[in-house]
Formats: sequence, C-alpha cells, structure tokens
Amino acid sequence: MTGFKAEIENNILPFWLHRMRDEHHGGYYGKMTGTNRLVPEAHKGLVLNARLLWTFSSAYRILQKEEYRRAADRAFEYLTTRFYDRDHAGFYWELDYRGQVLNSKKQTYAQAFALYGLSEYYRATQEEKALELAQETFAVMEKYADQKYGGYFEAFSANWQPLEDMRLSEKDFNEKKSMNTHLHVLEAYTSLLRVWKSAELKTAHRALLKIFMQHIVEAKTARFHLFFGEDWTPRSTLISYGHDIEGSWLLFEAAQVSGEFLPEIQALSVMMARAALDGLQPDGSTVYEKDGDHTDMERHWWVQAEAVVGYSYAWKNSGDLLYKTAADKAWNYIRENIIDTRDGEWHWSRLPDGTVNNREDKAGFWKCPYHNGRMCLEMMEHFGKE
Repeated sequence: MTGFKAEIENNILPFWLHRMRDEHHGGYYGKMTGTNRLVPEAHKGLVLNARLLWTFSSAYRILQKEEYRRAADRAFEYLTTRFYDRDHAGFYWELDYRGQVLNSKKQTYAQAFALYGLSEYYRATQEEKALELAQETFAVMEKYADQKYGGYFEAFSANWQPLEDMRLSEKDFNEKKSMNTHLHVLEAYTSLLRVWKSAELKTAHRALLKIFMQHIVEAKTARFHLFFGEDWTPRSTLISYGHDIEGSWLLFEAAQVSGEFLPEIQALSVMMARAALDGLQPDGSTVYEKDGDHTDMERHWWVQAEAVVGYSYAWKNSGDLLYKTAADKAWNYIRENIIDTRDGEWHWSRLPDGTVNNREDKAGFWKCPYHNGRMCLEMMEHFGKE
C-alpha cells in the first residue's frame, strides 16, 4: 500500500487549508455541501473544530510543516476563545457562524474530542496552556462521571446538570450511555496519557478498558453493544461494522499506551476485526450497519478509512494475511470510489446503487479530516507506508 503521504498532503489537508478557512469570523467555515458549495453562514460545531485541532496537530508532529502548525494554532485559538466555557469549564456544543453560542450543552462525546485535540496539540507543540486545559477537561469529566455503575453519562447542560434528551444525534437512542461516547473518551484519555502520567488518569483509563471488556464488547460475538441503560443493560441489537473495526484498533492502542490488559486486548482486537469481516464486500468496501435482517449497504467514507487501519492492526497482531488483503482492498476501494480527485477531500459515501452521495456534506458538523487524515497518519507512522 502506498500513496498515504500524497493523499493527506496533496488532497485532504489542502482542502481545509485553502477552502475552509474563515477569514471573516475566525476559525474554519462550518459547511461545504456535497456539491462543493461553501455555506459561509453555517453553524460551527465543537466536534468539527476539535477534530481539526487534532488533525493539524498530528500532521505537524509527524510531517513537521509550518503550514500545519499555523493551521493547528488557528484551530486552538478558536476552540479556546469561542467554544470554551470560562464560567463552568468544558466546551459548548454549537456556535453560529460569527462565533456566538447557539447551544451551550456539554455533550460528553464532544468534550472527549476537545480533550483529544488539546492533548495532541500539546504533544506536537509543548504549549502549556493546551495541557492545562486538557487536565481541566479531564477533571470535570471525572467529576460528573457515574460513580455508581462506572462510565460516563451522555450529556449535560452548560452548568453540568442532567438533561432529558441525551442523544448525540437524531438517529441515536436516548439512553444514558453509549459505546460511541465511551470509545472516544477512551481515545482521548489514551492521547492524554501519552503526555501526562497522572495516577488519576491511569486509574480512569484502566477502568474504561475494564468497562469495554465487561460490558461494551459482547463476549460471544466480539461485537460492540451500542446503547445502554445506566446500569450497563444493553438497549440495542444494532451492528455497526465501522465502529467494530475502528474500536478493534483503538482498544489495542489504549492497551499499548497504558500497558494494562495488553495480552487480553490484543487477542480481543483480532477477534473484533474478524467479526467485522461480515460487513466486508467483494469490492473491498465495508457496509454501514445491520439491524436484524436489514443491512444498510451504504459505503460511508469513515467506515472505509477505519477498515484500512483496523485490518492493518489485525494483520500486525495476528500475522494472518487475510487481514492484510482486507486492508489492501479497502484502500483500493477508497482510491477508486471515495476520494474526490476533482474537487478535493472525500465524498460522504457511495449509495447502495454505487452512485456518489452528494446529498450529504463534503465538510460539516460531522464531516472533517479526522478519519481519513488519521488513516494516512497511522499508516505512515506505525506501518511505514508512504
């Protein structure tokens, strides 16, 4: 597999550097449609901006280009001056295009991405303010964690009071806990653990790994349960192939960094990758999800990116060439079907009939250079693939 360095440097990052910088109101624009129409007055979401901070920070750390440092600085400045809640700590969910607060809720998933971005920015730049904010964010997340059953509630008000509607998005279940939130809290804590070896963080990180092994990964199938009641009772039988393959390598990464449960999680990681193969198609793509007898055959951009990384780690951890073949085919599918070679970045998806999905964003609240940029950086940094 080759072409990862060229993809991130010549296609993914230039799109955000040159087409999405908001020179009028700061930071980055909130939306470009799937037909490549910029929407300058689109709202700006925390998830997008935190992921931009992580991506440009990681790109700068690995590739050492000053333009990436400047882009990371820009994202850091906007996150800390506009999204940060000076009164109650944490970060607001949504701003208008001018940077005024529209939705002040504290979605735990989004707090995790802010922490993720801040940790990587500190790792890349040694900017002390970033580490201090990351530590503060960790402290407030722990303060409002579930002290009875363990784990983290989905959402709070601006001043960290419980909310009735905890959903991350309209398609999610309104349950107190979810796999998705815990996966990205784990990812963020792993990132912070690389730069801050506090006893409290190590304890919280270890507890999260135990939650995944005991509650979130279903023992018989090696798949994720997706939604839970407060006491970890599963509330969904939905299968998310993208999350299964993404989680397989993020769990292994977490165990590698902490040293906790490494043999068990290395074996579990391979089992999860094998289970995710059920979503793999003959053309190398991975379908979205399965609910009962119905399979959603859409090929989302992020699922394909995670397949490349997840199957590469499964090959590394097992030696089974089945996973190398799956990773190679996933990358070939991306290059032929998902990368937008004309207008830059990646298409949201290919629809079940194979046509490009132009109805969804090219860039937006949920569409950013995190999954595809991270894929390129992971393959370069940990697999020596350029």
